[in-house]
Amino acid sequence: MSILNVSVTEIPAFYLVGFPGMESAHIWISIPICLLYTAAILGNCTILFFIRAEPSLHEPMYYFLSMLALSDLGLSISSLPTMLKVFLFSSPEISPNVCFVQEFFIHEFSAMESSVLLIMSFDHFVAICNPLRYTSILTSARVLQIGLAFALKNVLLILPFPVTLKRLRYCKKNLLSHSYCLHQDVMKLACSDNKFNIIYGLFVALSGILDITCIFLSYALILRAVLGIASQRERLKVLSTCVSHICAVLTFYVPVISLAVIYRFAKHSSPITKILMADIFLLVPPVMNPIIYCVKSQQIRNVILEKLCQKQSLQVCLISKKIQFVMKSA
Repeated sequence: MSILNVSVTEIPAFYLVGFPGMESAHIWISIPICLLYTAAILGNCTILFFIRAEPSLHEPMYYFLSMLALSDLGLSISSLPTMLKVFLFSSPEISPNVCFVQEFFIHEFSAMESSVLLIMSFDHFVAICNPLRYTSILTSARVLQIGLAFALKNVLLILPFPVTLKRLRYCKKNLLSHSYCLHQDVMKLACSDNKFNIIYGLFVALSGILDITCIFLSYALILRAVLGIASQRERLKVLSTCVSHICAVLTFYVPVISLAVIYRFAKHSSPITKILMADIFLLVPPVMNPIIYCVKSQQIRNVILEKLCQKQSLQVCLISKKIQFVMKSA
C-alpha cells in the first residue's frame, strides 16, 4: 500500500516519518540518536543502581530521584523501537494496535515525569520551609504512598487515550507526523467523530499546566522563605540546593512549551522544526537529568567516585598479587 493512499476501508497500518526530504541521511541521523538513547539508558540505570546499593542515599530526595530516573527510562524505552525502525532500518510501518500501546506509554511516562517534578518541588518546599518536620512528614512509607498514588493517577488519566483511539475508524489518512505515536497525532487521522478525544486531550494538557503551576507556586513560597534569611551566604546556600531540580524542570518543560508555541503561532513553519522539537522533548530530558544530578549533587557524585576508586583499587590489588605470584613461581 502506498503511504499516501486513500481508501474507503479501514487501513491496516500507519506510517511513521523521520525528517521529510532527508531520507537518504536517516542512517547517519540514527548514529547520534542511538548514542543519546544509550546515554539515557546507562545514565538512568546508573542512578537507580547507586541509589539502591548505597544506604546513605536511602532518603526521600533520592527516592524521588529514582522515580524520575524510572520515568526517563520508561520514556526512552517506549520511543526507542520505532525511532530505530524509521532511522536505522527505514521501516516506517506500524500496526494501529502497536501504535496505541506506544502512545499510551509515551504519554504515561511523560505525565509521570511531570508529576515527579511536582513531588520534588514539594520535597524542596518542606526541606527549606519546614526543616524540623521534614523527616516526620516525608517518611519512607509516605514517599512510597505518594509515588504509587501519582503512578495510579497517571495510568487512569492516560488510559482513555488508547481505548478511545481504538474505537475510532481510520479509512483515509495513514501518515503520522513523527517517528513515534502520539495521541494528538493519531486522532487527526480518524474519519469518524473524534470530538471526545479533542476535549479529553485538552483536559490532560490542563493537568500538565496544573503541575507546572504548582511547581511555580512552590518556588514562590521557597523564595519568600529564603528572602527571610538574614545572611546572604545562607540564602545562596539554600537556593543552591534547588539548582538541580530547576534545571530538570527547564529541561522537561522548555521543549514542551516551545513545541506548543510553534504549533499555535508558527503553523506554517518547517515540519522539520516541529519534528526536531518533539524529538528533543523525548531525547534530551532522559539524557540530561542523570548528568544534572551527578554534577550538582555532591553526595551522588562522591558515592559514584568512591565506588569507581574502590573498583580501581581492587584491580590494582589483583594485578599486584598476580605479579607477586609470578615472581614467586620464577
